[in-house]
Amino acid sequence: MTAVVEPPVARLAALPGVSTASRVAAQAERARVTGRVLPVAPALAGLLPAAGLRRGSTVAVHGGTSLLLALLAEATATGSWAAVVGMPSLGLAAAAEYGVDLGRVALVPRPGAELPAVVAALLDGVDLVAVHSETVQAAVARRLSARARHRGAVLLSFGAWPGADVELSCRYSAWAGLEDGYGHLREREVTVRARGRGAAARPVTASVALPGPGGSLAARGASVAVPLREEATA
Repeated sequence: MTAVVEPPVARLAALPGVSTASRVAAQAERARVTGRVLPVAPALAGLLPAAGLRRGSTVAVHGGTSLLLALLAEATATGSWAAVVGMPSLGLAAAAEYGVDLGRVALVPRPGAELPAVVAALLDGVDLVAVHSETVQAAVARRLSARARHRGAVLLSFGAWPGADVELSCRYSAWAGLEDGYGHLREREVTVRARGRGAAARPVTASVALPGPGGSLAARGASVAVPLREEATA
C-alpha cells in the first residue's frame, strides 16, 4: 500500500487554531453578512482583520480626528448608530463632509466625571462609541473594553487605550492644491498604519487621501504588510 503524504500546508491547516487564508476570508465574509462586522470605507478595509469594525472590539486611533471621522462615516451611512463622548471641539461640518450621517450620532461633549458611566450606558444602546481617552484611567479603560465585548458594540478611542485590539495611526504629508502658490487645498495624502493583537499582530500600511478631492476619504494605494525586518527596526 502506498502511503499518502499530505502537503505541508494541509498538515498545518489541520492543527487547532491554524487557519488558511481562504478560511479567514470566508469567516470574514460570514461575519459581514451576519452583522458582526460594521463596514468601513474600502480604502480602510484592508487595515482591519475582518475588513471592518468587528463588534466587541476596541480600536485606538492616533494622529488626528480625520481618521476617526472616516471610521464613523461608512457605519452611520449604512444605518448604524454612534456616539461621540468627551470631544467638544469635534467639527460637525467636517464630519458631514467625510460622510458621517449626523442624524445617527449622539454627542456628549463634556461628560466630566461621569464619562465612564456615560460611555458604559452608550455601549449598551448604540453600535459605535468614540471617546477621548485623555482622562480615562487604565483600569476604567479595561472595564469599558470588557463591556463593549459583552454588549457587541465597537469602542473607538481617540488616543492610546490599554489592550486595544487594533491601533491605527496616521502619518501626514503635504496638502495638494497650491502648486502655483494660490488656489484651494484639495486633498492630503496620509499613510495609515495598523497593528494590534491576534489577527492584527502583523503591521499593515495603506496610502489614502484624507480628505480626498471630494472631501471624503479616497484610496491611494493597496494595503501592504510591513516586513518583519522593517518592523524590528522601526
